[in-house]
Amino acid sequence: MVTVLRNETLLTEEIVVPEAGRGGRRRGGPARGVKVKETRTDRVFIAAAYLLLTVFLLVVLLPLLNILASSFSSPQAVSSGRVLFWPVDFTFRGYTEALSNPAIITGFANSIFYTVVGTLISVLGTVAIAYPLSRNNLFGRKAVTAGVVFTMLFSGGVIPMYLVVQSLGLLDTRWSMLLPNAIGVWQVIIAIVFFRSSIPDEVYEAAQLDGASELRILWTVVLPLAKPLLAVIALMYAIMQWNSYFDALLYLRSADLQPLQLVLRGLLVLNDVGGGGDVAEQLRRRELADLLKFSTVVIATVPMLIAYPFVAKYFTKGIMIGAVKG
Repeated sequence: MVTVLRNETLLTEEIVVPEAGRGGRRRGGPARGVKVKETRTDRVFIAAAYLLLTVFLLVVLLPLLNILASSFSSPQAVSSGRVLFWPVDFTFRGYTEALSNPAIITGFANSIFYTVVGTLISVLGTVAIAYPLSRNNLFGRKAVTAGVVFTMLFSGGVIPMYLVVQSLGLLDTRWSMLLPNAIGVWQVIIAIVFFRSSIPDEVYEAAQLDGASELRILWTVVLPLAKPLLAVIALMYAIMQWNSYFDALLYLRSADLQPLQLVLRGLLVLNDVGGGGDVAEQLRRRELADLLKFSTVVIATVPMLIAYPFVAKYFTKGIMIGAVKG
């Protein structure tokens, strides 16, 4: 076995060349790779990075633990502020009350509908815009792309958008939650970059030689290769639709059409749990309102937590689209 050691001021390398046996086979255990000795500066930097990441983790995790613990605690414990990171007087009452509340059930169903249908419309629209703009043989491609990007930099504002929705007769309809913000310019740019950088021109040329039309190329060749892209933009649109409440606040008046986020806003901001009754009844409603806040927050978070693992394997690859060339 031949071992070469090289010592420098900031770097120590140990290069191990395994001895080959008969037929070129390596004898003994697996060869050790290059070992780099960490300097004091490296150790300090790594320790500071871990400390900073731990602080960020605690800032995000501790409020979530408090919300989760409060959702499983009694209304009296929540109202008195005795809950920290562990349930006090463990109970499922918050969830039973939330799931028996017609407004929460209706809002949850509406949010599911807006998220599923809205994501489908948004993904189809994004692909329909991005695929032609990614082809070099499209006439006026650069001008159209510049026009699309321009809409990301400058917006008409809330009032012009409201007037457009009103003039189209979409107020207080489900379409007002699906169409006005169906296409995201950032998602279109991501899709254009993916189609141009990840799918070789030879693939298009081979499909055209076989007599395939553009729609057939898109359906049978491009989309099967674009699963990471579709997963990423679908997750982006789904989160946007699920968390959307401002559009519902502007365009919806009927309680039967309001999403869960608007119902949750009523619980958190307006304390809207109904009124009437004597002082004891009002106190009970106040305690129940405090408990419903935490239970509804958990209910509103669970669907996205369930959906994420199904696209997680595509997410890292998808968000790096266009970041590395070659």
